[in-house]
Amino acid sequence: MLNDKVILVTGGTGSFGRKFVEIVLKKYQPKKVIVFSRDELKQHEMRKQFCDQAEGSRIRYFIGDVRDRDRLHRAMHGVDVVVHAAALKQVPSCEYNPFEAIKTNILGAVNIIDAAIDCGVSRVVALSSDKAVNPLNLYGATKLCAEKLFVQGNAYAERGATRFSSVRYGNVVASRGSVIPLFQQQRTSGVITVTDKRMTRFWITLEHGVALVLRAIELMHGGEIFVPKIPSMSIMDLAKALAPDCEVNITGIRPGERLHEMLVSPDEARHTLEFPDMFVIQPLHPWWQLDNWTNGKRLPEGYFYSSDANPEQLSVDALREMAGQLEGFEPAVVGAEDRNGR
Repeated sequence: MLNDKVILVTGGTGSFGRKFVEIVLKKYQPKKVIVFSRDELKQHEMRKQFCDQAEGSRIRYFIGDVRDRDRLHRAMHGVDVVVHAAALKQVPSCEYNPFEAIKTNILGAVNIIDAAIDCGVSRVVALSSDKAVNPLNLYGATKLCAEKLFVQGNAYAERGATRFSSVRYGNVVASRGSVIPLFQQQRTSGVITVTDKRMTRFWITLEHGVALVLRAIELMHGGEIFVPKIPSMSIMDLAKALAPDCEVNITGIRPGERLHEMLVSPDEARHTLEFPDMFVIQPLHPWWQLDNWTNGKRLPEGYFYSSDANPEQLSVDALREMAGQLEGFEPAVVGAEDRNGR
């Protein structure tokens, strides 16, 4: 699928970008992988990570910002596949800096679409978030706008070769800004902070996120939103898994934060197909061909896929095992109280 192809990853020095490049270089033989980001230090660190001659020789590093249309045109020259992972994603930061969030997450998406069409890129997959569903915060609103742009980008491409789709998933285990490294840092003090003990979240590993993107690149017709079936967990179970002997300090919900997240809303469910391991949300535009996907199961009226009603709940032991596989993660010392299940 990606052999002998030129791939560009925006936000390529982030948690997802690094893992994507690592997996693609192991599984495929791309002609070239272009890491497009605005942080020269992170590019330097990534260059050291991929210093092996066989891997490093196929990586190119472009300093650039998705806000810069001209730089994107230059970077996409000769590119076959684009994975758009660049974004401002911290909810409090986006709430405090709304103009900056719009410039990067929305106007940056417009620049990606225009550059991809102009440069003849074959396939573009954008990363979205569960916060784009019925958004409460600005970050979610920008991701909703970006999803709409990438769906309708297929109409702008007309009969050209460029196709656009998105993937939408929940919190990534131990990504930058995740609560998992926060709990790991806080537990040394004996006290961890939780905004609301009723909170639940979807969880996905970086590897699963990359696998979903690779599958979307392979299967997309252009216009779909791919949603994986992933487990949920309550924040208190998460605290028990990572800091079982710590005191929990309830701080209150932050601006733009919600108790539960949703990956498929009841309104979207009417045009969504279910597969064993994912959902495919189809666009509602005249150019979409309903026979693009024929073997999925239609969802019942009123269906929704939310973190609190999710039938697949992540156990404390499973989360510990998942987190224990992360580089640099130190497992919590389980005390007698936790071992006894109280």
